[in-house]
Amino acid sequence: MRKFAAEKTRKVLAHRKFFNSVVQHPTASLSSSSSSSSSSSLSRKSLPHSSAAFLSRLLNTSASPNPSSSDSDSMASDYSSTPVKIDTINPKVLECEYAVRGEIVSLAQKLQEDLKINPDSHPFDEILYCNIGNPQSLGQQPITFFREVLALCDHPSILDKSETQGLFSADSIERAFQILDQIPGRATGAYSHSQGIKGLRDAICAGIEARDGFPADPNDIFLTDGASPAVHMMMQLLIRSKNDGILCPIPQYPLYSASIALHGGTLVPYYLDEATGWGMEISELKNQLETAKSKGISVRALVVINPGNPTGQVLAENNQQQIVDFCKKEGLVLLADEVYQENIYVPDKQFHSFKKVARSMGYGERDISLVSFQSVSKGYYGECGKRGGYMEITGFSPEIREQIYKVASVNLCSNISGQILASLVMNPPKVGDESYESYFAEKDAILSSLARRAKSLEEALNGLEGVSCNRAEGAMYLFPRIDLPKKAIEAAEAAKMAPDAFYAKRLLNATGIVVVPGSGFRQVPGTWHFRCTILPQEDRIPAIISRLTDFHKGFMDEFRA
Repeated sequence: MRKFAAEKTRKVLAHRKFFNSVVQHPTASLSSSSSSSSSSSLSRKSLPHSSAAFLSRLLNTSASPNPSSSDSDSMASDYSSTPVKIDTINPKVLECEYAVRGEIVSLAQKLQEDLKINPDSHPFDEILYCNIGNPQSLGQQPITFFREVLALCDHPSILDKSETQGLFSADSIERAFQILDQIPGRATGAYSHSQGIKGLRDAICAGIEARDGFPADPNDIFLTDGASPAVHMMMQLLIRSKNDGILCPIPQYPLYSASIALHGGTLVPYYLDEATGWGMEISELKNQLETAKSKGISVRALVVINPGNPTGQVLAENNQQQIVDFCKKEGLVLLADEVYQENIYVPDKQFHSFKKVARSMGYGERDISLVSFQSVSKGYYGECGKRGGYMEITGFSPEIREQIYKVASVNLCSNISGQILASLVMNPPKVGDESYESYFAEKDAILSSLARRAKSLEEALNGLEGVSCNRAEGAMYLFPRIDLPKKAIEAAEAAKMAPDAFYAKRLLNATGIVVVPGSGFRQVPGTWHFRCTILPQEDRIPAIISRLTDFHKGFMDEFRA
């Protein structure tokens, strides 16, 4: 297999070399380098003009996943006879934006391709993707116990081999047997119940009960491919028209603005208070709710992200109680994004689920409608590519639950590996299990390192001219504010860019560091920010700080009045 792959790679490279010679050397003869016995040659003029043009476009598009506007224009003209035009597609798709993988990231991908072809093409030797919470792409290692169980479930025949006892821990083998007994056909390639495998939902409920001290029902659990599909499912359920609004924090994670746009609703913003560490004020919620009502908008739900993304704050329990009371009084569904619940870095804060808070206040199943989102992509596990997660829904009538189940059924089920991981995340090894000590050591090492990285980056950012950064209490990001010189803002306007996007693009071109402009998350008008992850490995942080510091000094000097 490896020999085949290597041979195929050589052929692809040979073809690419051939295409390059066609485009770059129009008068040169072209011969196949894959066969020494071939004596035939071709000249550029023997190729039709359209073929040469096609090869040129092919090379251009393969080098850059996002062609320039001029390339796009020429390509668009080639498709003039096709039935789908930009003005005939769903306008909700055009309205939708997702800055985390937007223009800056597209440029970064192009620069990365440049570096592969010519390592000296830019003043840096690598692209550092600090734009997205993707831990394993930046070197974080998966948790051994989780991967052992997954491997055994995916290849159950090795459970019967004698060598397995020496390669895998006893509790991972036992857990794999338990899980396989719950899966139809004992096969991870099989469909499951549309809410997810019942035994895995039982395990998740056991973890929720251990965390909160209140019972959980497996019938309330819907396993999904990460938390994002669950968010879309709830938006699809709640939004009927543009007259339906969803209260969202600003700054917000772009999933929410994108999903609201796709499902045809209206985002009703409430602003977090940067001066108080991104505080969430009930007075602000009330003001925005009343403003929306005055415009004829029926507000259906309140989104709360705790710990915050992109802002990194952790809500105090008394603040959560105020939020629960607000939702109860106003008849709002509380959509609690709790995917960073394991990522707490400061001793004076701890995570409390909104379900625990609501139950502690005496609110039961019929008192408040609450949806809690969890994912295997964040925390200390960082299994983004495995696409596992769930939502726990409480406070919905049987008739509404039936409709939610129907929507889930349309997608058949989430992937089984993600379901398994979600059960492991919520029900990891316990004291006395063979894997417990190694599991705890891996978990503690990751979270402790993240806390140190957050502190180092926070201190460095606060040391830069015109930059202020609240502490990262949790999650995986810092969201510093940058006060840009007037000349920089004018230069951004001339380039038809938001000032923080202008800064981020200049940062990328100078250093290879990828951040997300704050304008992609929305922000108080007239303020500028960027989001930077704390995920690069700890030994890389000093180099990132050095690059960022040098760039920022040069940028400020260049645009100083």
